[in-house]
Amino acid sequence: MNWLDWPFLEERHRELHARIRDWCRTRDFHHGANVDEECRSLVCELGAAGLLELCTDGDVRSLAMARALLASCSGLADFAFAMQGLGSGAIRLHGSDAQKGEWLPKVAAGEAIAAFALTEPDTGSDAANIAMTARRDGDGWLLDGEKSYISNGTIADLLTVFARTGEGDGAKGISAFIVRGDEPGLSVAERIEVIAPHPLARLNFDGVRAELIGEPGNGFRIAMETLTLFRVTVGAAALGFAARALDEAIAFAASRRLGDGTLADHPVTQAKLADMATAIDASALLVARAAWQQDRGDRDNRRAAAMAKLHATEEAQKVIDAAVQMHGGLGVTKGAKVEELYREIRALRIYEGASEVQRQIIARDLLKEHRQ
Repeated sequence: MNWLDWPFLEERHRELHARIRDWCRTRDFHHGANVDEECRSLVCELGAAGLLELCTDGDVRSLAMARALLASCSGLADFAFAMQGLGSGAIRLHGSDAQKGEWLPKVAAGEAIAAFALTEPDTGSDAANIAMTARRDGDGWLLDGEKSYISNGTIADLLTVFARTGEGDGAKGISAFIVRGDEPGLSVAERIEVIAPHPLARLNFDGVRAELIGEPGNGFRIAMETLTLFRVTVGAAALGFAARALDEAIAFAASRRLGDGTLADHPVTQAKLADMATAIDASALLVARAAWQQDRGDRDNRRAAAMAKLHATEEAQKVIDAAVQMHGGLGVTKGAKVEELYREIRALRIYEGASEVQRQIIARDLLKEHRQ
């Protein structure tokens, strides 16, 4: 990660990098068959190491650095870390003092596993049209409906849930809520298996008691602010996956015999390695700029964040595919690191705003600027 010396970062970020690197070196990341238990273990260990404090109180550059490094070691470790931030982000940004005091210390300590429940069976990128309803019940609220593709859905202690409260049409009628994972009426309707195993589920809400975050009708804005906060870090995770793929490709090419030399001696291989390295550095620059700009907080960062996520995830897919191709048959053999990376990277081009959505954000911002 030669970008550690770039001017976007400070000495404290370099010290954080060394701390996370040392933690990664102490752990065996060969995952077992029980992904739920593995995630619980990772959250506990990350909390005990003090790393989850970044999720509840860290700047974006620190979050990005953590995700890049964790992803280069283990996709599941990156997932466990990131979801603690995304799942508690609405409370961090808009929660009351009491809500923050109850939940953020538990999330930071790894004592409460967090989830972010926005997507529904019929609404993915079209989040303004979610169908789940919330109705008042005394001094609280009751939720009815379904959420789908919810990360940590099978193990969450805390869920940030978005539901329709009817203050207006579309985005204007959505509110944000806290739901406890053991609340009566909340159930796992379906465990969803994906190519890179994670605790993913479709959840059913049948009169589930919930606590409002912020004001009624502000839920869509809360959801978008939470996603914007962590969108840059998705690009950082992709950067970590791609950097690991390049390392694996270089090591393999340098050791693989080909004729009188090695695969690395071949001009075609050298050209491919050069393209991979260039794509990674370009992604690193975009991620670093967006994280630095977001930490400054002096301008709208949506375009920079969208560019960082779009470029880093799309290029990481290409870099990892090239690494798989370079490995030949070994590249598609289960157990090979590049095969694992190939499965891990694909979802990043979809979640927290698909690539098509990022292109819309960028283009609309450009057109808005032009018309001013």
